[in-house]
Amino acid sequence: MAHASTEETNIENAPNTALMARRTPIDMSLPGDESISHPEVFIKQSKWRRVRIAATASVAVSLVLAITLGGLFLSQDYLKLHKVFRGDAPTADALKPTAAASLLKGQSSGRVNVLVLGRDGSDHANPDVTNTVMVASIDTINHTTTLMSVPSNLWVNVPNTGLMKMGAVWQSGEFNFLNSKTTGSTDPKAIAAGFKTADQTVSQVLGVNINYNVVVNIQALQQMVDTVGGITVNVPTELVDPTMAWQNGNNPVLAQAGTQTMNGKQAYLYVSSKETTSDFARDQRQSQVLSALVDKMMTASTYSSPSEINSLLDTFGNNVSTDMSLSDAGKLYKVVQNVSTNVSYLDMTDAPNQLIVTGNANGQAVDIPQAGLFNYSAIKQYVASQLVNPFLIKENAKVLVLNGTDVSGLATTMGSTLRADNYNVLGAANAPSNVAKTTLIDLNKNDKYTNASLEQKLHLKSVNKLPNKSIPTDGADFVIIIGDNEANTSQN
Repeated sequence: MAHASTEETNIENAPNTALMARRTPIDMSLPGDESISHPEVFIKQSKWRRVRIAATASVAVSLVLAITLGGLFLSQDYLKLHKVFRGDAPTADALKPTAAASLLKGQSSGRVNVLVLGRDGSDHANPDVTNTVMVASIDTINHTTTLMSVPSNLWVNVPNTGLMKMGAVWQSGEFNFLNSKTTGSTDPKAIAAGFKTADQTVSQVLGVNINYNVVVNIQALQQMVDTVGGITVNVPTELVDPTMAWQNGNNPVLAQAGTQTMNGKQAYLYVSSKETTSDFARDQRQSQVLSALVDKMMTASTYSSPSEINSLLDTFGNNVSTDMSLSDAGKLYKVVQNVSTNVSYLDMTDAPNQLIVTGNANGQAVDIPQAGLFNYSAIKQYVASQLVNPFLIKENAKVLVLNGTDVSGLATTMGSTLRADNYNVLGAANAPSNVAKTTLIDLNKNDKYTNASLEQKLHLKSVNKLPNKSIPTDGADFVIIIGDNEANTSQN
């Protein structure tokens, strides 16, 4: 074979270890959004305040565990649970095997995405503003969870509504449905409208579909914490807030640094204080306390106490809403039990992936994409590149790309593209002879998802035999031989 050159070399012969470290939804789109120009909004870039995420890393999974505890408490008080679960009408048969056999939304793709919203109610003018906006993406195949946090100060353009911070989006959906700015609505349809608006906006930013929603009133923490007998919290730095001293016996020190046990009032003051080292510190404190609370709820002492269970159900019933059905909550609980300790966090605020920066819009501090106002393409691409399709992870099939043309570089280019799409590419090299058409050879015959995925990507059907037995496979499960048809296309 007379190739134009022999520049085809292994892309990276090392195994694709990143494949196993990343997680991605399969229903993810990557539109190339253009930056939208709004003359009336002046954006001034400023130094990004670094975010410490240690306390945040398990909160979304913890909160999902909290609301799905209802699956285990069904026999305790069904009517109280009915106030929480606002999805399809739950039934007393919710946890029977026939119901459990059906799949959760998104589970057929190997991933269930839950949007977690936290409202604290301390802003009496806007009690439905959500200071916590986080997606828990649960890989039901490999038993892992990835968290993606959207800053509540992110400046977004909500369709049919207008410009606002992300924290106001859920509230705006409620208001539009009610046709009034009535806060604190318990109307299930208004709550659902808020969920729908939040889902659309979060999906626009991250590029992931939302399957379920949870909103929790942070003010309920005080009662919950007291019910379980207090929680253990490691306070990173002393929290001093003179504006809340009157609620703390005239003591401005709301929390000393270090590990300590907090009662309900202490926990509430800790998460409610607006005294922060950054715009994100308050969200981190809320996340930290929620995580500690659920850790305590999951202990055997809580399970064995009917009075504690009933008290928690009362609190949940009045302060937690979700669009899950009780049946779905029971099934999700079983899934989350297996992944709650295997959690990773996608950070989009710090180098080398500083995709969101601070700015100013209409005289108020906001967060915006690094790429430009309303340009989420880089954020979506980062999410897609850092997360791997669950079925692709499970199979982890090895792919070898060979150039069967006289045009140099084709195998290297295709191999790089496949690696960027999270395929486990062994390398790229020259084929021993030219081939007329690109061929996909499935040597393993067991990696059905990878086979179907490559067929779709390459627009061809796989075969099971090499066209030439002398072709080295280097232990690959799949061999792609690029043919002259691809060379002709690349030259046109």
